Amino acid sequence: MANRSMIPVVMVFALVFAPVFAADAQPTTARINPLAFHQADNNEFTFDTTVLRGKLHANGKPTGLTEVIHVPTGRRLDGSVGILSFYRVFTANKRYGTAAWDWPNGKATRLPDGAVEYAWPATDDRPVEFKAIYLWKNPTTIDVEITVTARAEVKGFESFLASYFDKAFATPAAYADKAGFLVAKKDAGDWQMFPRDEKSAPLIQDGRWKIEPNPVDWAIRPQLAAPLAVRRDAESKLAVIVMAPPEDCFAVAMPYEGEQHYSLYLSLLGRDLKVGQTLKAHARFVVAESVSDAEIIERYTQYIRQFPSPSVSPQK
Repeated sequence: MANRSMIPVVMVFALVFAPVFAADAQPTTARINPLAFHQADNNEFTFDTTVLRGKLHANGKPTGLTEVIHVPTGRRLDGSVGILSFYRVFTANKRYGTAAWDWPNGKATRLPDGAVEYAWPATDDRPVEFKAIYLWKNPTTIDVEITVTARAEVKGFESFLASYFDKAFATPAAYADKAGFLVAKKDAGDWQMFPRDEKSAPLIQDGRWKIEPNPVDWAIRPQLAAPLAVRRDAESKLAVIVMAPPEDCFAVAMPYEGEQHYSLYLSLLGRDLKVGQTLKAHARFVVAESVSDAEIIERYTQYIRQFPSPSVSPQK
């Protein structure tokens, strides 16, 4: 028979500690994976990595990372549209809509690992299926993987991945061959593009950028040492960095220092696809404090080690 004098003690114990045990038995997503995206209202997703917080797919629109705050400094990072947003999509001398962020039939889904996938089906006037996965790798680093599958033969497919930053990040630089990080000065052109190699420049100039509205006359700059670019904020000592594997990115682009777009762009793929063929490309965004050029190059070197046998290596 149970000791009746113990019953009140057991009841008190249960009342006090049962909620704790219940919480431990059913941990939240944040407790399991602090780098996960969280579903919010209006088909958008929030994140708080403890270093960066903000939104993805804000207001149900695929404009990348927005309302991004660097928590330790309180600095807002994003600018007019967003970070890692899908802007122009091209094939040879053809553009598909004004921007991918305006395509009407896309869908955003949170995946079991806390990543978010965007997906656009092929259409009569856009002969590729297009998917993108956003996945946090650590509190200051997010990766994007895009997958395209052709439903018709296409030439020179390009996904132009755009990142727009706060005006504090006024100084852009590309990692150029033999020059190191080369700042985009106004005397070199309003809009500047750094190709991967000699074969990339003709693709940039095949007519795709002459299409209305908002055609761009890119000034072709020195070739890249690697697809790597940075903007720095002199006050907060923060750097915002975009990068991609050499096989996946055929150019890096930006406006001149101080120009009001405060943007960086990656020209991904630039490849022909046969009917039914699938290609992937990758990109990474990193936020760093008081980081040197050499440290940025080392982070890039570590990044590309995960990809098999790149034909181009970063040059120090």
